[in-house]
Amino acid sequence: MFGADKGTADLLDGKRLHIGIVQARFNEAITDTLFSACQAELLALGVQEKNIAHVKVPGALEVPVALQAMAELDEYDALIALGCIIRGETYHFELVANESGAGVTRVALDHQIPVANAILTTENEAQALARQIDKGRDAARVAVEMALVLDRIG
Repeated sequence: MFGADKGTADLLDGKRLHIGIVQARFNEAITDTLFSACQAELLALGVQEKNIAHVKVPGALEVPVALQAMAELDEYDALIALGCIIRGETYHFELVANESGAGVTRVALDHQIPVANAILTTENEAQALARQIDKGRDAARVAVEMALVLDRIG
Protein backbone atom coordinates (compact mmCIF):
# COMPACT_ATOMS: atom_id res chain seq x y z
CA MET A 1 0.00 0.00 0.00
CA PHE A 2 1.32 3.44 -0.90
CA GLY A 3 0.01 5.29 2.13
CA ALA A 4 -3.09 5.46 4.21
CA ASP A 5 -6.39 5.64 2.37
CA LYS A 6 -7.42 9.23 2.93
CA GLY A 7 -10.78 8.86 1.27
CA THR A 8 -11.99 10.21 -2.03
CA ALA A 9 -12.37 13.84 -0.93
CA ASP A 10 -8.71 14.10 0.02
CA LEU A 11 -7.61 12.37 -3.17
CA LEU A 12 -9.31 14.86 -5.45
CA ASP A 13 -7.12 17.94 -5.04
CA GLY A 14 -6.27 18.96 -8.59
CA LYS A 15 -4.58 22.31 -7.95
CA ARG A 16 -1.16 21.13 -9.21
CA LEU A 17 -2.46 19.15 -12.19
CA HIS A 18 -2.38 19.76 -15.93
CA ILE A 19 -5.22 18.03 -17.77
CA GLY A 20 -5.74 17.54 -21.50
CA ILE A 21 -9.20 16.99 -22.95
CA VAL A 22 -9.98 15.65 -26.42
CA GLN A 23 -13.59 16.13 -27.50
CA ALA A 24 -15.20 14.56 -30.56
CA ARG A 25 -17.45 16.95 -32.51
CA PHE A 26 -19.77 14.22 -33.82
CA ASN A 27 -23.02 14.51 -31.81
CA GLU A 28 -21.65 17.89 -30.73
CA ALA A 29 -24.66 19.01 -28.70
CA ILE A 30 -24.04 16.06 -26.40
CA THR A 31 -20.25 16.30 -26.41
CA ASP A 32 -20.42 20.04 -25.68
CA THR A 33 -22.44 19.25 -22.56
CA LEU A 34 -19.99 16.49 -21.63
CA PHE A 35 -17.17 19.03 -21.93
CA SER A 36 -18.97 21.71 -19.92
CA ALA A 37 -19.71 19.28 -17.08
CA CYS A 38 -16.17 17.93 -17.17
CA GLN A 39 -14.56 21.37 -17.16
CA ALA A 40 -16.81 22.60 -14.34
CA GLU A 41 -15.89 19.57 -12.23
CA LEU A 42 -12.17 19.99 -12.93
CA LEU A 43 -12.40 23.60 -11.77
CA ALA A 44 -14.35 22.52 -8.68
CA LEU A 45 -11.55 20.04 -7.92
CA GLY A 46 -9.00 22.84 -8.00
CA VAL A 47 -7.53 22.39 -11.47
CA GLN A 48 -6.62 25.85 -12.73
CA GLU A 49 -8.36 26.89 -15.94
CA LYS A 50 -4.99 27.77 -17.52
CA ASN A 51 -3.91 24.15 -16.89
CA ILE A 52 -6.80 22.63 -18.86
CA ALA A 53 -6.07 22.10 -22.55
CA HIS A 54 -9.03 21.38 -24.82
CA VAL A 55 -8.96 20.20 -28.41
CA LYS A 56 -11.75 19.05 -30.71
CA VAL A 57 -11.53 16.34 -33.35
CA PRO A 58 -14.10 15.19 -35.91
CA GLY A 59 -15.29 12.00 -34.21
CA ALA A 60 -14.61 9.22 -31.74
CA LEU A 61 -12.18 7.40 -34.03
CA GLU A 62 -9.95 10.48 -34.10
CA VAL A 63 -9.86 10.89 -30.31
CA PRO A 64 -7.05 8.37 -29.67
CA VAL A 65 -4.59 9.96 -32.10
CA ALA A 66 -5.10 13.38 -30.51
CA LEU A 67 -4.71 11.83 -27.05
CA GLN A 68 -1.50 10.18 -28.23
CA ALA A 69 -0.13 13.49 -29.52
CA MET A 70 -0.92 15.13 -26.18
CA ALA A 71 0.62 12.24 -24.23
CA GLU A 72 3.82 12.54 -26.25
CA LEU A 73 4.18 16.18 -25.18
CA ASP A 74 4.72 14.95 -21.61
CA GLU A 75 2.96 18.08 -20.30
CA TYR A 76 -0.18 16.50 -18.83
CA ASP A 77 -0.83 14.58 -15.63
CA ALA A 78 -3.97 13.01 -17.10
CA LEU A 79 -6.06 13.08 -20.26
CA ILE A 80 -9.80 12.86 -20.86
CA ALA A 81 -11.60 11.44 -23.90
CA LEU A 82 -15.06 12.85 -24.64
CA GLY A 83 -17.38 11.61 -27.36
CA CYS A 84 -20.76 10.13 -28.14
CA ILE A 85 -21.51 7.10 -30.29
CA ILE A 86 -25.20 6.31 -30.77
CA ARG A 87 -26.20 2.94 -32.23
CA GLY A 88 -27.46 3.10 -35.77
CA GLU A 89 -28.76 0.49 -38.15
CA THR A 90 -25.39 -0.83 -39.28
CA TYR A 91 -22.30 -2.52 -37.86
CA HIS A 92 -20.54 0.88 -37.86
CA PHE A 93 -21.55 1.47 -34.21
CA GLU A 94 -19.63 -1.60 -33.03
CA LEU A 95 -16.60 -0.71 -35.11
CA VAL A 96 -16.39 2.86 -33.83
CA ALA A 97 -17.14 1.93 -30.21
CA ASN A 98 -14.64 -0.93 -30.10
CA GLU A 99 -11.82 0.80 -31.97
CA SER A 100 -12.09 4.13 -30.16
CA GLY A 101 -12.19 2.37 -26.79
CA ALA A 102 -9.19 0.20 -27.63
CA GLY A 103 -7.28 3.25 -28.89
CA VAL A 104 -7.96 5.23 -25.73
CA THR A 105 -6.78 2.34 -23.57
CA ARG A 106 -3.66 1.86 -25.71
CA VAL A 107 -2.65 5.49 -25.25
CA ALA A 108 -2.97 5.14 -21.47
CA LEU A 109 -0.92 1.96 -21.35
CA ASP A 110 1.70 2.95 -23.93
CA HIS A 111 2.37 6.31 -22.27
CA GLN A 112 1.62 5.36 -18.65
CA ILE A 113 -0.77 8.29 -18.33
CA PRO A 114 -4.29 8.14 -16.93
CA VAL A 115 -6.94 8.56 -19.61
CA ALA A 116 -10.52 8.92 -18.41
CA ASN A 117 -12.76 7.52 -21.12
CA ALA A 118 -16.08 9.36 -21.36
CA ILE A 119 -16.92 8.34 -24.90
CA LEU A 120 -20.59 7.48 -24.46
CA THR A 121 -21.86 4.40 -26.28
CA THR A 122 -25.63 4.37 -26.19
CA GLU A 123 -28.57 2.74 -27.91
CA ASN A 124 -30.29 6.07 -28.60
CA GLU A 125 -30.09 9.82 -28.11
CA ALA A 126 -32.27 9.74 -24.98
CA GLN A 127 -29.71 7.52 -23.22
CA ALA A 128 -26.90 9.87 -24.26
CA LEU A 129 -28.79 12.91 -23.00
CA ALA A 130 -29.47 11.17 -19.68
CA ARG A 131 -25.74 10.47 -19.18
CA GLN A 132 -23.98 13.54 -20.57
CA ILE A 133 -23.64 15.57 -17.36
CA ASP A 134 -22.86 12.74 -14.94
CA LYS A 135 -20.31 11.13 -17.27
CA GLY A 136 -18.60 14.48 -17.88
CA ARG A 137 -18.23 14.98 -14.14
CA ASP A 138 -17.13 11.38 -13.63
CA ALA A 139 -14.39 11.75 -16.24
CA ALA A 140 -12.99 14.78 -14.41
CA ARG A 141 -12.96 12.92 -11.09
CA VAL A 142 -11.33 9.84 -12.60
CA ALA A 143 -8.62 11.92 -14.30
CA VAL A 144 -7.75 13.81 -11.12
CA GLU A 145 -7.85 10.76 -8.87
CA MET A 146 -5.74 8.61 -11.19
CA ALA A 147 -3.17 11.38 -11.73
CA LEU A 148 -2.77 11.64 -7.97
CA VAL A 149 -2.64 7.84 -7.53
CA LEU A 150 0.11 7.49 -10.13
CA ASP A 151 1.99 10.36 -8.54
CA ARG A 152 1.90 8.56 -5.20
CA ILE A 153 3.04 5.29 -6.78
CA GLY A 154 5.91 6.79 -8.73
